[in-house]
Amino acid sequence: QVQLLESGGGLVQAGGSLRLSCAASTRTYALGWSRQAPGKGREFVATINWGSGSTYYADSVKGRFTISLDNAKNTVYLQMNNLKPEDTAVYYCTARSSAYTAYDYWGQGTQVTVSS
Repeated sequence: QVQLLESGGGLVQAGGSLRLSCAASTRTYALGWSRQAPGKGREFVATINWGSGSTYYADSVKGRFTISLDNAKNTVYLQMNNLKPEDTAVYYCTARSSAYTAYDYWGQGTQVTVSS
């Protein structure tokens, strides 16, 4: 079992920045962030492979969001810059235990609200 504890959400004006943090109880194959806006499906925002450091970003956040990993703290971060109202959503930290499994561990979610 992997436990994920998120923090860092909040209210920010458009153009502002926020940093989300997610502490994992143990090392996993990969970590990521997903979000769900009201009335919409869940969308993967960014992922990072723990071993190789390779990353993935959704087109909607490329150039604005950066995912990073602190190995010593088992913590993944999502630095969000130039935030837009359409970034408003509940952001979930997620983990996968191997290359052969889906992202099957989820945090409780943290609300990010961007005002125009």
